[in-house]
Amino acid sequence: MRLRLKAAICCAAILASTQLANAAGELHIFNWGNYTSPDLIKKFSEKYDVKVTITDYDSNETAIAKIRQGGHGFDMVVPSGSVLPIWIKEGLLLESRPDQMENFKNVDPQWVNVPFDPGRHYSVPWQWGTTGVAVNKSAYKGDPNTSAIFLDPPPELVGKVNVVPEMNDVMPLAIMYMGGKPCTGDKEVLKKVRDKLLEAKPKWISMDYGMTEKLATNDVMASVNWNGSTMRSRLQNPNVVYGYPKEGYPIWMDNLAILKDAKNVENAKLFMNFVMEPENAGMISAFARYANGIKGSEKYMPEDMRDAPEVVIPEQFRSAGVFNESCPPEVQQIYTRIWTELQK
Repeated sequence: MRLRLKAAICCAAILASTQLANAAGELHIFNWGNYTSPDLIKKFSEKYDVKVTITDYDSNETAIAKIRQGGHGFDMVVPSGSVLPIWIKEGLLLESRPDQMENFKNVDPQWVNVPFDPGRHYSVPWQWGTTGVAVNKSAYKGDPNTSAIFLDPPPELVGKVNVVPEMNDVMPLAIMYMGGKPCTGDKEVLKKVRDKLLEAKPKWISMDYGMTEKLATNDVMASVNWNGSTMRSRLQNPNVVYGYPKEGYPIWMDNLAILKDAKNVENAKLFMNFVMEPENAGMISAFARYANGIKGSEKYMPEDMRDAPEVVIPEQFRSAGVFNESCPPEVQQIYTRIWTELQK
């Protein structure tokens, strides 16, 4: 019995050392800026002896354009659910079968059979949240829970509003403000949306990302923004509040996936399984301040997230949230034309 035990221990040690040897190397992740926990990366690097490189992008459009070009050198990417079907259809992602990984049991059931990746054959949850409006109360004391903040700015905010240049967030906000439904192809509604956006643009100060610091330092007094980013601003500046547009607002999920032409596939699979561990998912949320979709991760998050108004959607605004889905190609083309005109 002792000999068998000794042999088993030796075999286990050899197997472990072999796994570590195979894991050693590199991993290159292409992710949204200011969205990856340094502590998470350090923990993974030390555990598996893998050197991790993070490269930032600022929009779904930027990310997919870069990958389509090829020769990018990345192993993993974090697309939003609204565009993930495009990545899959174009053959840009590896069918890595995270649903067969050890830690997949930790994925919250509501995030398993998602329309953008049914059964999770390509991706795992990274973080999810909402897109609304952030307002500095020192500049505007009215109701922040409306898309009028950027589409019909009150006098106090004219010339002080930013709009994040993310089409799949801004278009749904504008469409619902004008009485339509996301992914509508109604030409009359879309003409009103186009006209409203073009009318509003001169009243904005910018169309830019990176609002966490700018809102906190009063460089921008209002912005279309994401909930976690706004919470990080509020923690620095208590005058910053997050508004849930009563006309309707998008709910989204960003998802970690492995690229079809990844050079470090095994390390990427290790990382995919790693982030489905509740403690590690909690580290992701603790850094960026968004929910993550992994059961049991809540106890590893900061206490101030448990009742934060940016994270826990107030009861009166829950019915106004609409999950951001991929629109039909013909509708997406119309949105792209409107968006291109807006950015001129």
